[in-house]
Order: sequence, then C-alpha cells, then structure tokens
Amino acid sequence: MLKTFRIGGIHPKEQKVSAGNAIQPIAIPNQVIIPLGQHIGAPCQPVVKKGDTVKVGTLIGKIVGFVSANIHSSVSGTVLKLDKAIDASGYRRDAIFIKVEGDEWEESIDRSSDLKKECNLSSREILDKIAAAGIVGMGGATFPTHVKLTPPPGSKPEILIINGVECEPWLTSDHRVMMEKTEEIMVGITIVMKALNVDKAIIGIENNKKDALEKFGKCAEAYPGISVEALKVQYPQGGEKQLIDALIGRQVPSGALPISVGAVVQNVGTVLAIYEAVQKNKPLIERVVTVTGKDIKQPCNILSRVGIPVANLINAAGGLPETTGKIVSGGPMMGKALASTDVPVTKGTSGILVIPTLEAKRKAMKDCIRCAKCVSVCPMGLNPTLLMNLTEFEVWDGAEKHRITDCIECGSCSYTCPADRPLLDYIRLGKGRVNTIIRNRKTNA
Repeated sequence: MLKTFRIGGIHPKEQKVSAGNAIQPIAIPNQVIIPLGQHIGAPCQPVVKKGDTVKVGTLIGKIVGFVSANIHSSVSGTVLKLDKAIDASGYRRDAIFIKVEGDEWEESIDRSSDLKKECNLSSREILDKIAAAGIVGMGGATFPTHVKLTPPPGSKPEILIINGVECEPWLTSDHRVMMEKTEEIMVGITIVMKALNVDKAIIGIENNKKDALEKFGKCAEAYPGISVEALKVQYPQGGEKQLIDALIGRQVPSGALPISVGAVVQNVGTVLAIYEAVQKNKPLIERVVTVTGKDIKQPCNILSRVGIPVANLINAAGGLPETTGKIVSGGPMMGKALASTDVPVTKGTSGILVIPTLEAKRKAMKDCIRCAKCVSVCPMGLNPTLLMNLTEFEVWDGAEKHRITDCIECGSCSYTCPADRPLLDYIRLGKGRVNTIIRNRKTNA
C-alpha cells in the first residue's frame, strides 16, 4: 500500500496535460524587469545604477540581513532605470529595468552540459556558494535556501527529504525537470547531504509520475544513502509537514519547523539550482515554468529567464484564449490571480494557468450547513469554518488559540465546501493579522 500523510487531504482532478512536453527555451525580449524582492524576507539592496552594463549572472541586488537572497541579472545589456513595477501580488515593488543587448555571460559560469559529480568543498563553502547564487525554494515558498540549510543551534538534521511530489493540478515543471535533469538532481542531493552532514536522503514522488519513479529508481542505485519512494496521489502532499509524515512517519508539532523532527525538505527544482550553483557557478537566473489551461492551444514547459513578462510565455503557448477569465501564477489550489500579463517571471513562478471565464467565476456564498467536510479534509487538523467566523468577527485571540497560524493555505477547505464559502480567503486574512499581533507582542516584550 502506497504511503501518504495521515490527516485530511483531497484528490482534485490532476489535469497534467503538459507532462509529456519537453522543456523548451523562450526568446529573450528587448527588455526585462527584475524585482528586488523574489523571496521571503528582506528585499535586496541594488548594487547597480542607471547606465551600468551587466552580463548574464552579474550581481545586481545584494542580500540585506540574514533572511534574504541575492539577485542576479538574467540578461546582458544596460540598466535603464531603478523603478517600481507591478509584481504577482498586484503591488508596485522595487525593480531593475534592463535593456537587453546580446547574450554575454559572466566568464566564471560553466555553460557546458558536462555532468560534474565530484564536490570537494566543505559544508561551509557549499552554503556560501548557495547564498552567493541567490538560491531560494522553487516549489513556491521562495525561502532563502542557505538559511534553510543552516539549522538553528541545538538542532541536528538526520535525514534529507526531496520533494518530487508536484501535487498541484495542471503543473508539470518539476516532473519535466526530474525527467530531463535526473543525474544533475542526484548530484545536487549528494551536495545538500554534505552541506547538512547527513548520510540518508529519500526522494518522494507521487505514483502518477511512473516514468520519473522508474528513472530515479535506477539512477539511485549508484548513489549510496539515497532511496526513492512512490507515494499515493493525495493533495497537498507537497507540503513539508505532509511529506515528512508520509515518508518517515513523523509529525511536526504545531508552530515548529521540520528540523524539530530531524528533517530538512528541498524541492527537486531547488536541488537542481544548487547543483548548478555549486558545480557550475551559475546563479539562479532562470527556471522552468508550466504554461497550461483548458483552452491553451499548446500547453508547455518553458525554460524562462527571470524578468521575462508572463505575456511572452503565454504567446509561446499559442496565445491568450478568447475564453480567458483569470490568469493564475502557480496552480489552481494555491496560486494567485495576476492583475496583468506584464508581470515578470520570478524565481518562484512555477506555472501560469489560464482559466476560462465560466470556471473562474465565483459562486454565490451560502450559509454553512455544518457538514464538517472542511474539517475532515484539513491536512493540519484545523477547523476552517470556525477560523473563518473568528476572522469575520475579528476575534483574534480566539483565532490564535485555534491555531490559525498553522494553516498552510492549501485551499482544501474551500475546494470541498458545498456552500461555496471563501474559507481560505478569510483564514489567510486572519492569519496575517494574527501573525502581526504575535510579532508586535514579541517586539514589545
């Protein structure tokens, strides 16, 4: 029997229509817009000014504070200006506008396709290269990877867990990366194991990716300490806490991090970026993005440079359908609707999902019928309808008491609600408010 997590979960229609389509490059436009905040934590401090010349891989934004990540130019050309630009959240944020001129790369970057297996660097040197390259979690969270790989004092990693689940419907970028960069990912895993000083790693892949399971299973035979596990198809299995429970049977306590049970989780795309940073000196300046949707003519997986407008990716997939009602960055469960197709691709852009008007329209909210379906599917064991009510009436101490901050925002509650109540919207709002209250309390303590 295939493993999965113990609490809640749903199985929405998978819709992996682009899974068999190989990764394809996209033409570089005349201009890119590179946001200075592409990660959880403090935005970068720009280190270039108008008129400066940059190459592919040139540092243009420097880490500010501990939780931050460097930003590099994804193109070569001239800095046009430092200005505000609308990001995926719909807000105007600091960004660097670059006029593209040729495609000249920094000489230190190894652009060959040769597999480089040997890594003689120390753990500290590996972490320094990851930090310098601006690597962040590419499964969507965008947490700076060098921070995640630096356990807090008193914590000791025991096992590395590799997330190859990709449980969001429609998205297939991780699947294609696993199929086309298998060996690079395996070497990347050994590098992360060395950085953490652990001798065991498990790659978790859902059973709907049998080709990836077979390929990694064969490849892992040559890598001691690395095993591959097939998992039951169950959303949201890609969540860190759910994946840890599924693979090693340990449940992360409320408010705690995975390291509290000895685990560190990394996405397959992140591990590939780590391999390229450590072995090839390549900073994180491009990623694979799935462009898909019910009426998209050519669903595809595109290797896009950071800063290229979403509109260009949609055009590469056959153009924007006339039926379009909503464009989502990410998947249908956890993605965010975009205000404009001029929004640039960032390190965290895993997919672009085009939803038809009839499916994008929200249904009218009805009264809760107390069916408790939202409670039964919540993977964190929460009571979503209660948390929505507490948020609606601004009962913040009650929301905190009932663990609103444990919500992973997977959307399972809203998906299953027969009354079409916007449970996640309210919970997300309440979670933000409670987190602010907690921060202020700690600051004033």
